[in-house]
Amino acid sequence: MTLDTALPVRSAPQILADLVGFDTSTGNSNLPAIDYIEAYLNSYGVQGRRFYDETGAKANLLARVGPAEKPGYVLSGHTDVVPVEGQAWSSDPFVLREDEGRLYGRGSSDMKGFVACCLAKLPAMVSADLQTPLYLAFSYDEEIGCIGVRSMVADMAGWPTAPLGCFVGEPTAMEVVIGHKSKRSLRVTVSGKSGHSSLAPNFVNAIEYAAALIMKIREIGERLAQGLNDSLYDMPVTTSHVGKISGGTQLNIVPEECVFDFEFRALPEEDIDALVDEVKSYARDVLEPRMKTVDPECGISFAAISGIPGLATNVDEEIVGFTKYLAGKNGHSKVAYGTEAGLFRENAGIPTTVCGPGSIARAHKADEFITIKELEACEVFLDRLISHCS
Repeated sequence: MTLDTALPVRSAPQILADLVGFDTSTGNSNLPAIDYIEAYLNSYGVQGRRFYDETGAKANLLARVGPAEKPGYVLSGHTDVVPVEGQAWSSDPFVLREDEGRLYGRGSSDMKGFVACCLAKLPAMVSADLQTPLYLAFSYDEEIGCIGVRSMVADMAGWPTAPLGCFVGEPTAMEVVIGHKSKRSLRVTVSGKSGHSSLAPNFVNAIEYAAALIMKIREIGERLAQGLNDSLYDMPVTTSHVGKISGGTQLNIVPEECVFDFEFRALPEEDIDALVDEVKSYARDVLEPRMKTVDPECGISFAAISGIPGLATNVDEEIVGFTKYLAGKNGHSKVAYGTEAGLFRENAGIPTTVCGPGSIARAHKADEFITIKELEACEVFLDRLISHCS
């Protein structure tokens, strides 16, 4: 394709500045960012397809550069970011600030930097006369359980020609990641029977039963710490965690309700659903019978918050060696945090790795940043990919 030479050339930092300017925090619409990306794609003659959520306020965007009839590679990134409330930023988090080669702004590392690099390389993709297509897959609501990407993944699973591979550009400092943990998070509501605390034994203390269940979750975590172990992970074992709890009104009232949130982050070889079932069974078979002897209306209920599959790409798979070539790396690693990669692999059967600019250690914090050199390293990765596909 012949490019319009009148089109302005946009660098990755320039595009990143635009992307950071869109407040796509969890709970906000990402459509202004999607509108911007789609307009940019259209200016180079590339059409995108949207996958909306049920409200119509958020959307994924999927675009292809290259022939439709051949299998290609997917470049995957999310457009949402975590909120900044309660964080002490040195400058406006939604105005990109450069200081000594660092670019500060919410989402700069996680992961608008990768999206900016992909868009900066769009002119090269379009002019390269690709023989193997490249797909740009930009999603919403990754930060709250990889929710948005699922509709795109489901669509890919039905393609007559499956993609050759997928690169998820989460911040790995351009290291090649071949595995990450699965996750299940749940909200537990303990419903007790209230009364005056002077007669506490006559009632059902929801906080105390919640505490008993929390201790069970802790016991499971301690057992898991002695179980499966994979040294390639920064946290080499499956973990349990209780992160939020609320209940009660005042001290002299037996609390009628207590609500808490917990999670498991499991090695891919661990049966994470069995761990969740173990917690539910303890609540059902041990705790609830005690509660119901006082009042049959008492009980414990569970509601899913989020869940993602783990990623377990074998080191001998072709996609791993190819990613190492593109990134200029010899080694590989695994990470404890979750990504969309497991969904691409498990739900669509696409060989997948995680590799992108920036650092997860800076993500979700005040004064999040990415370096210009990290963006440049990602662009080298993309240049090699474009050359391979030409």
